[in-house]
Amino acid sequence: MTKVEWELFLSKFIDAKGYQSVLDGLVTTIEIAVFGLLIGIVIGTLIALIKMIPKYHFAPRFFSCICDIYIAIFRGTPMVVQLLIGWFVLLPAIGLRMDSTTVAIIIFGMNSGAYVSEIMRSGIQSVDSGQLEAARALGLGYWTSMFKVVVPQGVKNILPTLGNEFIVLIKETSVVSFIAVVDITKAFRQIGDSNYSYMIPYLMLAAVYLILVLLISLGVKAMERSLRKSDRN
Repeated sequence: MTKVEWELFLSKFIDAKGYQSVLDGLVTTIEIAVFGLLIGIVIGTLIALIKMIPKYHFAPRFFSCICDIYIAIFRGTPMVVQLLIGWFVLLPAIGLRMDSTTVAIIIFGMNSGAYVSEIMRSGIQSVDSGQLEAARALGLGYWTSMFKVVVPQGVKNILPTLGNEFIVLIKETSVVSFIAVVDITKAFRQIGDSNYSYMIPYLMLAAVYLILVLLISLGVKAMERSLRKSDRN
């Protein structure tokens, strides 16, 4: 890294207010990952519960099959392909107008749901079966027992894995520029494009992602310690 490269970077980052686009891109990156994870948790929990319903009748088997197809599609295709199909194929086909950031959030949420469903299912299965039986014995219905008794305990067991899923989503947001979303990757790329010097912008980009991942990891560890304390109390 030469002095000239630093001068070019700083002139664009500070003098030309490139930092503003970087901050906006950072907010967009976090927004997509956070809302994508929340949507993924909702979808994943529903899929996990559906797949755990006893398959005595046709309806549970049918919906379980639909969930398997959903999981296979979203786990079997790259995120960038899902974004491209959603933005360039599905939206025009159904005639729906939606901004690219919203599309990215929805696609990330649906993709995350496929992974969170297996995470959630393992967490629910880790809860002693006696918890569900006790809740049913007290007169609670199946869904009430699952949502109020089993699922909260399962979430505590899979918190570190959910933290890893959030980290994965943060890093995967780097592909949203394919559908014209200006995330942090796109913002630093624009700085590099302005003077055709990419070394410093991309190193800064890597540093930002690293800091984000470290902060998330510290946050997850703090929540784990808090949960362990509450269990002891």
